[in-house]
Amino acid sequence: MNKNLDLCISNLGTVRNNQYQMAILPWGATEPHNLHLPYLTDCILSHSIAVDAAVQLAADKGVNCMVLPPVAMGAQNPGQRDVAFCIHYRYETQKAILQDIVEALQHQGIKKLLIVNGHGGNTFKNMIRDLAVDFPDFIIASSEWFKMSNPKDFFEQPGDHADEVETSVMMHYHPELVNLKEAGEGAARGFRIPALNSGKVWIPRNWSMVSTDTGIGNPALATAEKGKMFAEAVVREYVEFLYQFSLAETVSDLY
Repeated sequence: MNKNLDLCISNLGTVRNNQYQMAILPWGATEPHNLHLPYLTDCILSHSIAVDAAVQLAADKGVNCMVLPPVAMGAQNPGQRDVAFCIHYRYETQKAILQDIVEALQHQGIKKLLIVNGHGGNTFKNMIRDLAVDFPDFIIASSEWFKMSNPKDFFEQPGDHADEVETSVMMHYHPELVNLKEAGEGAARGFRIPALNSGKVWIPRNWSMVSTDTGIGNPALATAEKGKMFAEAVVREYVEFLYQFSLAETVSDLY
């Protein structure tokens, strides 16, 4: 239990006795993750990583960050919204949510926010640029937790979605939510045009043409031990960043 640092389980009686230097916002999506992981996998993992980082930061550096409840409103590719209960949220919707959160935090005296994103379809850069105009004294940083450490250092076959990486980390945090026996192979089709596969040119993938089980990457080799080692490496990177971030009073302090 981390009532001091996790708003999902905290209360006013706990929060009002503490000072917080910044907030952390886990952000995910509502979408299927192959046949063996929950629809809210991106939210669950980004929130779990964020809480671990906040707890470690408080213990090691004496800096308090409040982890906000995860946002389940993610942007989806074409084809994904054809799958039952996979919900696409528009850019405008996501930006409105982020703006409301920033307005509330600034009003309450918090001026720094780190987004811990768990969904590859979410893109916050243009939102943050816009909000920097409207809230020049508020600093928003954005990250993707699965890029904070190199998955290739921990996994044999890292994929893209509901793969060995996500499955292993979920097995570490919430093994009761993983049914690996039901998992599909996560086989995926790429584009026929090389530039689209290399990333030199981008269009959204049509999920119904890419994957039959919504997974991209085989989860068969996933283990809780791999997930633990990777999560710990990711958390260490976040703790170091958050500590440095906490020292910046204004944007100019970042340079």
